[in-house]
Amino acid sequence: MSEFIFMLTHNDRTVDNALEVLEQVKDTGLRHIGFKDVGATAEKARELTAAAHAAGLVVYLEIVSVDKADEMNSVDAAIAAGVDWIVGGKFAAEAIDKLAGTGIKFAPFPGRVAGHPSALSGTIEEITAHAAELSKLEGVHGVDLLAYRHATVDPLELTAAVAKVVDGPVIAAGSVVNEDQIRGLAEAGAWGFTIGAAIFDGKLPGEKDVVSQVRTALSYADAAAGARV
Repeated sequence: MSEFIFMLTHNDRTVDNALEVLEQVKDTGLRHIGFKDVGATAEKARELTAAAHAAGLVVYLEIVSVDKADEMNSVDAAIAAGVDWIVGGKFAAEAIDKLAGTGIKFAPFPGRVAGHPSALSGTIEEITAHAAELSKLEGVHGVDLLAYRHATVDPLELTAAVAKVVDGPVIAAGSVVNEDQIRGLAEAGAWGFTIGAAIFDGKLPGEKDVVSQVRTALSYADAAAGARV
């Protein structure tokens, strides 16, 4: 499987015209859409989630706040908005407590994540061990892996190692910009991947408008899923 989550984000923050972009892409065949806590007020989160659900999309809120208090506020806002998934975040135990009984699925960051935009560090062994630990927690449904945000390890080797120990989706988040990466991630066992900035910057082949870029990413996801079967 290779699911594409279009992130309404640029430079690790929700774009100002996210609602307008959502309206443009909702009929492309897209199934999953997301945004980040940075750049999205609680009101904006509610508006985006309601509009995406009305379009039949699964909604993801990715937490990239650096501060623990901000992260907990973002969890509260995501619960109030009624998103389907919360992904990212570094304080899994505290988030799980807040999410109990909400029905929202949770996929936190494995490994050491710091800065904004978020960057991943640690050895493959350390990140994999943390992913396995997180996966055992009740209330964790997968992990949000910043495979291409690691400066030194092979991202596909990392993804494959994490996918072997996680009981649930491995979402490859951040800095995915081409078909080779998407195919490689699918072959390594990732359930899906996110793209945001690369689409807004027109980095994928073909026409550079957002709708065309989303359709290109969807075609790559379908091709990668087919190749993996």
